[in-house]
Amino acid sequence: MGAENIFTPQHALLYLAPVGTAAPEGPTVTMPAAWKSVGMFTPDSLNWSGDPEFQETEAHQSAYPVKVWQTKDAANLEVELLEWSGDNFKAVYGGGTIEAITPAGGGAVYYKYTPPSIGSRTEVAACLELGDGTRRMRRIIPRCMQREGVQHELGRDASATLPMNLSVLGSDVGSAFYDFFSAEFASFAPPTP
Repeated sequence: MGAENIFTPQHALLYLAPVGTAAPEGPTVTMPAAWKSVGMFTPDSLNWSGDPEFQETEAHQSAYPVKVWQTKDAANLEVELLEWSGDNFKAVYGGGTIEAITPAGGGAVYYKYTPPSIGSRTEVAACLELGDGTRRMRRIIPRCMQREGVQHELGRDASATLPMNLSVLGSDVGSAFYDFFSAEFASFAPPTP
């Protein structure tokens, strides 16, 4: 036990990729090109939450449950993106399309974003990278989806953000998420037999 086990995520990056994209194998290997960074986000908005659900059996003879079992699990990754880009709009709204439009009579090209219709939201894979000095951690989420509504605060006294709240999705194969820790996290080393 000691201060060497305290982790302060001074460095944070979030990458997204299509579901099924090969994830980086380890905490420090170069990020594969298919993974795209969402860019900058607000320093206080990065949050991870888990929300397991349980059932319990009560007995007249005890003031406490006599049996508890987990029935569901849920987890979310949320962040407020600062960079307004086509990829980030699609990530925040769960998909959609972007098209370049050239005015018929000439003039500057402009862009049209159309959000996804009901039933056509896109799942993504996510990789959260955190660092504290030389220590590195990566959380890999093979499948997740933006399931929250989008609320923009568009005041003139602050930069407008894109709120993203990714819900972790499971499957019948593999973990819903997993973490890699660099060798500097010595406390993670399994005990030797």
